Amino acid sequence: MLDWKKVDNLFPKYSTFTVVDIETGKRFKVQRRAGSHHADVQPITVKDTKIMKQIYGGKWSWRRRAIIVLGKNKKIAASMHGMPHGRGSLKNNFPGHFCIHFSGSKTHLTNNMDLSHKLMVLKAAGKLEQYLDKATPNDVIDAYIAGVKQQDPAIISRVSLQKISWIPIFNKVENVNIRKMKLMPPEDQKNELSLKVPVEIEWYLKDSGRELFKGEIHLVRFTPLDAWKVDSQDFLKENNLLN
Repeated sequence: MLDWKKVDNLFPKYSTFTVVDIETGKRFKVQRRAGSHHADVQPITVKDTKIMKQIYGGKWSWRRRAIIVLGKNKKIAASMHGMPHGRGSLKNNFPGHFCIHFSGSKTHLTNNMDLSHKLMVLKAAGKLEQYLDKATPNDVIDAYIAGVKQQDPAIISRVSLQKISWIPIFNKVENVNIRKMKLMPPEDQKNELSLKVPVEIEWYLKDSGRELFKGEIHLVRFTPLDAWKVDSQDFLKENNLLN
């Protein structure tokens, strides 16, 4: 998990490196073209673009994916999305550039690391489970919703109380965001084994469009030393996502 400030110097503008997708093992080469808070890159050749699109199932997507960056004799945990945007300069059949985030990277519009990119960097580094097992109730809920948003079973299964068949759930969801969530100070629930956290969740469902859930997410753990888990059956049934 090399910090972005070091990566920024390691791979300056116009440098090239190899991207390896964690889930599929597919790899392709990119060139860094710009980016001050993260790396704006482009696939180098038409072949590289084709491989990248295969990783995303043949369709460009904003979904984050855990990757390893290879170069300068280093393997660096990172995260990418798969949506061409902005300008492109290479003859590669890729209409624009895409973004790669590292530990400590920030988005263009905020001074913080994007949560989904952060989780994917942790996943790429093999540190996701360690992070989630020690996460606060609010961080667990953030990760849970991000897991649905990014359609990543590795994230959401780690923070779910029950084993769920996630693919049918993912197929119903276009997008999801947390609009509001009550902050639960960790010092107030050191010995609690059950919590109900008030939230407002904004769903975009493929069949019914935008829906707003105003309610509570129930979290449980078996001892004060255990990790918090989301009661998925209760939550998904309340949102009509589980039959």
